[in-house]
Amino acid sequence: MRKILIIEDDDLIAELERDYLEAENFQVEICPDGSEAMKKTFSDYDLVLLDVMLPKVNGFEVCQNIRKVSNVPIIFVTAKLEDVDKIKGLGLDADDYITKPFNPSELIARVMCHIKIHERLLNEVSDSKKNVRNNYDAVIDGNGIKIDGPSRLVYIEGKEIQLKNKEFDLLLFLASNPGIVFSKESLLEKVWGMGSDTDSATVMVHINRLREKIEKNPSEPKYIITVWGSGYKFVK
Repeated sequence: MRKILIIEDDDLIAELERDYLEAENFQVEICPDGSEAMKKTFSDYDLVLLDVMLPKVNGFEVCQNIRKVSNVPIIFVTAKLEDVDKIKGLGLDADDYITKPFNPSELIARVMCHIKIHERLLNEVSDSKKNVRNNYDAVIDGNGIKIDGPSRLVYIEGKEIQLKNKEFDLLLFLASNPGIVFSKESLLEKVWGMGSDTDSATVMVHINRLREKIEKNPSEPKYIITVWGSGYKFVK
């Protein structure tokens, strides 16, 4: 049975969400505040419904902390339209949002949709693992970007771009496996190595730095794409 975590401090809303989800055969757990939510093991859940306005720790902070450890689908539930702009602008890697008051049928539809998307992407990543390469001898050239593995040089529209070592390694790895979605944890293992003492937040920092350097518009990247709830992929 698929399990949903509702992080919501309004008892009436949380119970309404639970009742409709349980009617669709979901197992549901309710957590009333953000600080308690961050103690959860998110691998136990198939999706998180996350209120923005929470006591102790707000939903934005909870989302950021979840993303450090898990790619579980996250749907924000917000009462204010201004929060929608914040959700988009902060780059929180949530999967979707829904505004209060919401239509319960729409909520259920979105929950089911994002669980199916997440499961399909996990299957695709699993099927493609045998094709994953660390291709340090590659020269990848196309779509305005050239990555020269042997010389460790990168050019965007013919202009050389200066990258630090791990930025280059991360870019070359993604570009050597175009179209494959990698979670932050997977990239940490493949690029930094199993014995690394860093954490998955480092991957997100390096992705952001890469986008600042190689993307014409980092907020609308064309090379390194975020697949909400799952990770990142390189597009040729």
